[in-house]
Amino acid sequence: MSPANSTKNQAAAKSSQPGVRSFIKPTFIHSPWAPAILGVAFVIVAILIGLLLGTVTDFGYTRMAQILIMMVLLLGLGVVTGTAGMIALCQLSFAAAGALVVEYMSLYHIGDYFGQWSFFFYMICGALVAMVMGLIVGLPALRLRGVNLAVVTLSLAFVFDITIVGIGFPAQKTGTFIERPFGIDGSNDAPALGATALVILVIAAAIAVGIVYLQRSRWGSSWKMVAFSERGTASAGMNVQVAKLSAFIVSAGAGGLAGGLFEMIFRQGVTTVYGPYASLVIYVLAAVVGSYLVDMAFFGGILSVIIPFILTRLSWPLYIGDMLFGVLGIQALTTGSNLGEDIRRGIRKRGRAAKLEAIADIPREAGKIASVPIPQGTGKPLLVVTDLGVQFGAVSANSHVNVTVTEGTILGLIGPNGAGKSTFIDAVTGFLPQHTGTVAIDGLVIDKRSPSFIARNGVRRTYQQDRVPSTLTVGAYVRFVTGGKATRAEIDEVLDFFECPTYYSPLSLVDVGTKRLIEVAAGVAAKPKVLLLDEPAAGLDHEQHIAFGERLRQVPTKYGVTLLIIEHDLDLVRSVCSEITVLNFGEVLASGSQEAVLSNPEVLKAYMGETELL
Repeated sequence: MSPANSTKNQAAAKSSQPGVRSFIKPTFIHSPWAPAILGVAFVIVAILIGLLLGTVTDFGYTRMAQILIMMVLLLGLGVVTGTAGMIALCQLSFAAAGALVVEYMSLYHIGDYFGQWSFFFYMICGALVAMVMGLIVGLPALRLRGVNLAVVTLSLAFVFDITIVGIGFPAQKTGTFIERPFGIDGSNDAPALGATALVILVIAAAIAVGIVYLQRSRWGSSWKMVAFSERGTASAGMNVQVAKLSAFIVSAGAGGLAGGLFEMIFRQGVTTVYGPYASLVIYVLAAVVGSYLVDMAFFGGILSVIIPFILTRLSWPLYIGDMLFGVLGIQALTTGSNLGEDIRRGIRKRGRAAKLEAIADIPREAGKIASVPIPQGTGKPLLVVTDLGVQFGAVSANSHVNVTVTEGTILGLIGPNGAGKSTFIDAVTGFLPQHTGTVAIDGLVIDKRSPSFIARNGVRRTYQQDRVPSTLTVGAYVRFVTGGKATRAEIDEVLDFFECPTYYSPLSLVDVGTKRLIEVAAGVAAKPKVLLLDEPAAGLDHEQHIAFGERLRQVPTKYGVTLLIIEHDLDLVRSVCSEITVLNFGEVLASGSQEAVLSNPEVLKAYMGETELL
């Protein structure tokens, strides 16, 4: 056999071996054009269905338009409640604001600069007003969560309801109707309603595509990160307050546009449509179907129209539909699931994802990597912590701690449980701003600065607890942590270096130990000046520990990232650290070279039962 054939056979054998790294490959849905293409396809299919059903009695173009308007409302609400994990009970208040602005501007010809296109200018103005309201409503979310936030948003819905009842819709008060765009006739016959429904269809599809692109962006990743871990979000350099407020603003903007669409089809606002009770019902519907998913938002729109239609046909009271939504809502909120996720989970169990889960459970063999010596650094002080102190009441978690991390090295921070190691990292990274002493990174003092500011200026960290959300893919998570600055090639390279799953792999299929590696890989890919690793090897077996240590030793030289590592596995500490600092009861017990520290009698005494490990 020729060497060439031998090489090909070896490569083929290697590629055929099952492994975590190869279980997801890009498909059409991962394409950047997929949302736009699917949006166009949705419009085409809806037009064909409309041609078939548009003239059917009691199920015409008006109801089709209502379905699309409800889809937009549910999609907007899904940004806050589903993607960002917060509660908002005033979505129809935003719609009312958008409708009121459109009606006033149209009736009194305010800003009538664009002829037949002016209606869309009115809609944009209405959406902007709604977004300002969303910003105001979102402010309490910066400090409130759960029931408290629900009470505040519902109270604001009542306030706006009282206000809008007092002001009233001008067309309703005067008994007039506004004009539709493009000179579409104001009558309720099939051609006029069909043309209006077509315009609403195109706008609703455009809004849905826009929200999908937002969910794929860094903003969307920040919403998912905030829902899972606010600390993890801040540690990636994203301002948590901005992430939360942006979710409310986008949600409100979608609500305002939905209000404009309502005006387009009905030409006159009705105050009872936008009451707080209706906002409660739409929130429950969003929770039941999982309206952050586009298909389920559309399905929710169908339910919102079909159920009242059926109840009316049966001569049953409409509140039965609300009771049904209420029961389903309780089930959804108590189980933490929804119809959309349940359907997807069922499909995955029968199809490809069941295979992926099996592959994800296959033990991963540590890949071979060249051994390099422990990095010695440049000698330049990079992270300098001076006289750090953290007090919790009468308890001193850190006291007069002095640590200097030299550029290009790996510093080990060790000590018994409860020694104050994680508290030290919390203080350095801004999560305990009440600390005393000073912290400087490359000469920049970062005392009392926010965690996101500190992360953006070169100090990143990982966590003992899982801060990697299962709602993202591996690539989306790494891209978010790097702030979008790393190229696709750079992300793929660092994932390959740490033997992580591939770019499109869902994090929901990844075990805890692998998530730790992905978190480290993302931190390295962000290229901070210093990366603080808090027990990064937890969940790895002995062979993986060895391979992980080999890779860590290369990080300072290969990626230009200096490391500080907290780790209880002293074999790993020995293999990667040139210098070690030992904390005991919040104070520095010893600091210096690896050999000097690990042979220090005081260190041996502090570890007590762990002496044999030293």
